[in-house]
Amino acid sequence: MTKAELIAAIAEKAGLSKNQSRDALEAFLSSVTASAKSGKEVRLVGFGSFVPVARKAGAARNPRTGEMVLKAKSGRRVYRADVSPDQDSEGWSGAFAESRR
Repeated sequence: MTKAELIAAIAEKAGLSKNQSRDALEAFLSSVTASAKSGKEVRLVGFGSFVPVARKAGAARNPRTGEMVLKAKSGRRVYRADVSPDQDSEGWSGAFAESRR
């Protein structure tokens, strides 16, 4: 599903115009992004979580030259789905299984 398709689906299900749906989606995304960038976990029960993950500083090897280099500590954000196949065979997981066929 593309962003435009998501906006259209939100508009249809919520009875909003596409512009209102786009504004609501943009507000949601900017809120999630701001929280994740500040290092906070964003948890949406029944959907999933956006979790910050820290990576330690350490040594790494340049695969091209074989030289050892120091890498700085870094972070990233990971999405983890709350639904697993044994929890919801008809919902998210069923839709995902159908889309993979």
